[in-house]
Amino acid sequence: MLAGLLVLLILMPALAVAACEPNGQDAYKVRLSIKTALGKNAYEWNESELFLFRATLAFAMRRYLNKENFNVSSVIVCKETPRVSFWFVITDPGNTSKLIPRTDVEHAVRMSRNRINSAFLLTDKTLQFIGIPPTMAVPLEPATQPWLIVFGVIISLVMVAILALIIHGAIQKRRRGKAISDEEEEKEEEEKQGQITENGIHCEVTDGKEGVHNRGFHQEDERLTQL
Repeated sequence: MLAGLLVLLILMPALAVAACEPNGQDAYKVRLSIKTALGKNAYEWNESELFLFRATLAFAMRRYLNKENFNVSSVIVCKETPRVSFWFVITDPGNTSKLIPRTDVEHAVRMSRNRINSAFLLTDKTLQFIGIPPTMAVPLEPATQPWLIVFGVIISLVMVAILALIIHGAIQKRRRGKAISDEEEEKEEEEKQGQITENGIHCEVTDGKEGVHNRGFHQEDERLTQL
């Protein structure tokens, strides 16, 4: 019986590795574009980087399922390529022959996507989990509601328009008052020019006027006799 148990313990990891195959039911493919993302600062992908990847996935599973029994050994990697792509599955720590369902793996990856990307200095576009949509950033809610901004702009425009009308009316009123004053001054000048000053006394010019007749100096032909 002890021998059978030992055989089972040896076969269980082998079964998990056998379950890691392309397009498997609970397998995911990962593609990394390190040179595209970092250019001259690109690092070499090696066993240490792969260990870090497995560790970050173990962390993601612990965080999502709130279980501390996930380890690096729970993440099985297979079908690596030189262009840095591979497949992986995650085994149940309590039963290594059982794989964690795809849905749980997807939720765990999406929950810790920023932490995984940061570990490799990559983004959703350069660290791709094929079949898992990129994590969308949570939209920032503005401190001020948009309708309040629009309302404030409209009120400001109305206030500016009212102020412009008041200033325009004041300018027009001042111009009209100045025009009236100029007309009155012109009239006074004309009246002054229509008078003649003699010995310091203003005399009205009677040219073109009928004048006043003094009948004491008026001679009537019928009353005078010819001498």
